[in-house]
Amino acid sequence: MSFDADVLIVGAGAAGLILAIDLARRGVDFLLLERNDQPFGGSRGKGIQPRTMEVFEDLGFVDRVAAAGGPYPPLRQYRQGGTTEESLLTREETAPSAAEPYAAPLMLPQFATERVMRERLAELGSRPFFGARLIGFEQDADGVNADIESSFGRRRVRARYLVGTDGGRSFVRHALDVGFPGETLGVRALVADVTLEGLDRLAWHRFQLGSPATQLMICPLAGTDLFQLQGPVAPEGEVDLSAAALTALVAERTGRSDIVVHSVSWASVYTMNARLADRYRMGRVFLAGDAAHIHPPTGGQGLNTSVQDAYNLGWKLAAVLGGAPDALLDTYEEERRPIAAGMLGLATRLLGEAKQGTMRRDREARQLDLGYRTSSLALPGIDTGRLRAGDRAPDAPCRGQAGQPTRLFCEFQGPHWTLVGYDAAERPAPRAGVRIVTVGEHGDLIDDGAHIADAYGLAPGQWILIRPDGYVAAILTSADMVEKLPDFLEGVLPAGSAHVLKGR
Repeated sequence: MSFDADVLIVGAGAAGLILAIDLARRGVDFLLLERNDQPFGGSRGKGIQPRTMEVFEDLGFVDRVAAAGGPYPPLRQYRQGGTTEESLLTREETAPSAAEPYAAPLMLPQFATERVMRERLAELGSRPFFGARLIGFEQDADGVNADIESSFGRRRVRARYLVGTDGGRSFVRHALDVGFPGETLGVRALVADVTLEGLDRLAWHRFQLGSPATQLMICPLAGTDLFQLQGPVAPEGEVDLSAAALTALVAERTGRSDIVVHSVSWASVYTMNARLADRYRMGRVFLAGDAAHIHPPTGGQGLNTSVQDAYNLGWKLAAVLGGAPDALLDTYEEERRPIAAGMLGLATRLLGEAKQGTMRRDREARQLDLGYRTSSLALPGIDTGRLRAGDRAPDAPCRGQAGQPTRLFCEFQGPHWTLVGYDAAERPAPRAGVRIVTVGEHGDLIDDGAHIADAYGLAPGQWILIRPDGYVAAILTSADMVEKLPDFLEGVLPAGSAHVLKGR
């Protein structure tokens, strides 16, 4: 039976777009569907964490995102009696370092982030199909038959895999009958993107500190002339989201008549939940992003976790489609579901703190320390004192043997695995799918600033294998290169590319 696509992606939000970008650069045939007739137009997830910036760099659009957005402003809290207090959202120094080139979160409203993603996808030769709705599907041993409804009528599409990135009310999750346990957090809130006068754009304004039920936050959205309004509302009943009604709400909660909402570009009322899908994979169907986890917005975790779901799944789908063992796809749920569980706990805790007047977003929120040490893809072995298998691979400035300045992230960038040897006596034979890089006086890279040594702690003759998504798969001795590495690569690389690595 013929296939219309290797992968059918349902939902063209952040998770669906990132998966499509990753598959496109790997030459995987896919269809990306979005039931809405046009792109999402709201701010919603407006924070991009440092680890996600590293993902965007690998996918080729980090500078475009940075140019479109800007840093988070300080928090200005208006206390009763007319006094104000201004503070940063982080307690710690957030300057970039050699190992962590992106230190602070970037602010960019979700509609602008997704616009950049669509531009990148178009550069790779693909676009989402808007106004195309999945109305049913069934799977067999070889693929998935999906029924699609659009303005052109109904059509049946056959794909090898289906990925549901279709949001918290996911049709795919419901059709799979996957449980979505969790809790309703007792907060109903409004969020609106507006133009207004009466406030400067130099701070994130927070009114009614100490009164959670009537607080109001007004944040200038970087890269736009909009402000985002956020605040709790009554648990039931209609909420008027017109400009006049929002102006009245602002006056009531701030005690000021000079703040006037002129227009509303997008607005929504939602009930905060924290929920996690029981399963991320059912046969040939996967869940990613909000289809797999929903959360309160505190801490700026949701969009970032969704992006990294897709980034984890993309290379694994491409490898299995190329002939790698199907069991590789089981590691998607194994690795990503615990990450989402931790994110839900963090976001819920930060929500509780926000109710008490605290809005700190420290290192835990930046996602740089997340990893997969307990994953079956983390080959047991050496602990360098800096790194273990499963950890995020740090960046490091260095110099190419030809004299040009470069970074390890430049060597990692792309769809390949990277095998780095430190003062290695022998260079392994080249092989498909793996970039081999040696570090040392006579290697490809010269660690003249000792940044690689500081970040990795490798001893002479040791090798480190970096996954396509920038995590350490293995730290190896020269003996391990012969005894352990070939079998490991057989389980993760497309068929025909996992040849034995041996010295010349």
